[in-house]
Amino acid sequence: MSLDAQRPPAELRYADELARLAEADAHPRPPGWNLSLRAVRTFLVGDEAQGIEPKFVGDPALIERAMVSLATQRGLLLIGEPGTAKSMLSELLTAAISGDSTLVIQGGAATGEEQIKYGWNYALLINEGPSTRALVPGPVYAGMTHGKLVRFEEITRCPSEVQDAMLSILSDRVLAIPELGEGQGVLARPGFNVIATANTRDRGVNDMSAALKRRFNFETVHPIRDFATELALVERQAARMLADSGVPEAPPREVLEVLVKTFRDLRGQGSAKDSPKDKLNTVMSTAEAVSVAHAAGIRGHYLRGGQATPADVVDCLSGVAVKDDPDDLKRVRRYLEQTVAKRKGAAWKAMYEARHRLDG
Repeated sequence: MSLDAQRPPAELRYADELARLAEADAHPRPPGWNLSLRAVRTFLVGDEAQGIEPKFVGDPALIERAMVSLATQRGLLLIGEPGTAKSMLSELLTAAISGDSTLVIQGGAATGEEQIKYGWNYALLINEGPSTRALVPGPVYAGMTHGKLVRFEEITRCPSEVQDAMLSILSDRVLAIPELGEGQGVLARPGFNVIATANTRDRGVNDMSAALKRRFNFETVHPIRDFATELALVERQAARMLADSGVPEAPPREVLEVLVKTFRDLRGQGSAKDSPKDKLNTVMSTAEAVSVAHAAGIRGHYLRGGQATPADVVDCLSGVAVKDDPDDLKRVRRYLEQTVAKRKGAAWKAMYEARHRLDG
């Protein structure tokens, strides 16, 4: 793989940091791990003295519990609201521990067992019959063979019978391949485990069986509670995405402050005295805030030749606010008319004056 891609995997984006951490890592490592637990934690939370940038904003205790789970023979299930960086945390952990975050199963209604375990090259299968040469490894087969972590994204979006294909794998650490003959299969090498993610908005879609739940340790990833921390994250991520899009400057700080405050208000995290009375049903996550900052920066640079403005934020809000409930757009209008109108500052005034653009 190359860095010249829209989104290189974490092990390529942070290859220099991972190499420096591995070289200086004198702490004990679990079998099959590229780094010790201490070095993995440093990779995620950052260390200015070592030149390691922070990558995950959250409770360090969550990271420690997640690593301990992965060092055992129980899987790790990250649950939480959409946009709380569950997938990013999963990718970063896998990159640091296994050096390869690309063994991914994307859960969905159409996901089948062959996309999890293994499939077949049907031309070879017809000509030669079942053989290892005709077998096409899936993520679990590759992870067990090479002793690497496997990521199972949105596991609860898969049908229950597909989810339960993981039972024997997580329990016995064996992947049976009956087509090759009795007793044929793959034994998991040290380092293999599974990180799954599940969206709390999907609860009840395809509930996990009690048996499968017992094979995972559950960890909840919460939204960012602190305004300044969320603002810094949005600013950092938006600047990186805009640079990749050919935009040299991130939106001004005051524009990002308005954006982040708006998102926090509309998801019910604002201060009691000036928050809107009704929050949106649509998920106004930090990831969505980064997306809006990215889009606003592109609008400003490519359409006007300048930086993003509060009016650009308004233009981009409608694409976020009407995903789940058409009434959410009305709630955003009320927010602009009633709450933003009372706010002081040039950026808030510019946002209020651009409120009509929400209808366009």
